[in-house]
Amino acid sequence: MNMQLSPKTVAFQGVPGAYSNLACREVFPGAEAIACQTFQAAFEAVRSGAADVGMIPIENTLGGRVAGIHSLLPNAGLYMIGEHFQRVEHMLLAPKGAELEKLKRVYSHEQALAQCQDLIRNLGLEAIVHADTAGAAQEIAERGDPTEAAIASSLAAEIYGLEPMRSRIEDKIGNTTRFVIMARQRMDPPPTEDSIMSLLFQVRSVPASLYKALGGFATNGVNVVKLESYIVDMSFTVAQFYAEIEGHPATREVDRALEEVRFFSTNVKELGVYPAHPFRRHG
Repeated sequence: MNMQLSPKTVAFQGVPGAYSNLACREVFPGAEAIACQTFQAAFEAVRSGAADVGMIPIENTLGGRVAGIHSLLPNAGLYMIGEHFQRVEHMLLAPKGAELEKLKRVYSHEQALAQCQDLIRNLGLEAIVHADTAGAAQEIAERGDPTEAAIASSLAAEIYGLEPMRSRIEDKIGNTTRFVIMARQRMDPPPTEDSIMSLLFQVRSVPASLYKALGGFATNGVNVVKLESYIVDMSFTVAQFYAEIEGHPATREVDRALEEVRFFSTNVKELGVYPAHPFRRHG
């Protein structure tokens, strides 16, 4: 984590008890977590100063990239200053007094339901899709029906006073969501630290432009750890690329590689440089 930062407020998308809320608590335990209805609202909270930073999920080991985030990044006016890898450990939650064998229905986000199919099938539960995990827990608590349960986080159980009936119920242990921490100002770590740099670029419309733009990383020994493309025009002919590389732009190798990218691109936007999280090395 970027040690320059001690925010008082952290914006996240979702309702209290969401995994994003749990990530806020783990990374910034002393900060107030501000729930936002949409990702756009979370970005705006940081941009306006209503929140010091934003905790934004960008990808999940099972669900892939989080839809909608990359379309917001180019015009967000914010910078990535850190990353966090949050283990997703689902719990089966029910109102106090509920009995496991009497449960009939379980509510949660569609991905959470898909990740816990074995338990749902073994208990013979009807799976009902909800907009999000914490919202499902909130509704279950409000209704207080002992035949209904939710799949959500331990924090949701704590906030809404639900009873954990089963823990670690996901079919595959190790499900992890990667978050990026967004701020109004860029906060590059020292070039001596292991760093990740995120950038967006559009290559020129000439043959082999992407190959040549990326060639600078290869010739300078810079590792590209992520490369994703997005169509950004109505004719489906212009692609924008989101890339993450290992290294710091203050170093000679990365600086030279970025020169190559700029030469073969029509637009390059540096989204930020931040310390590489230890999860990358140890998992």
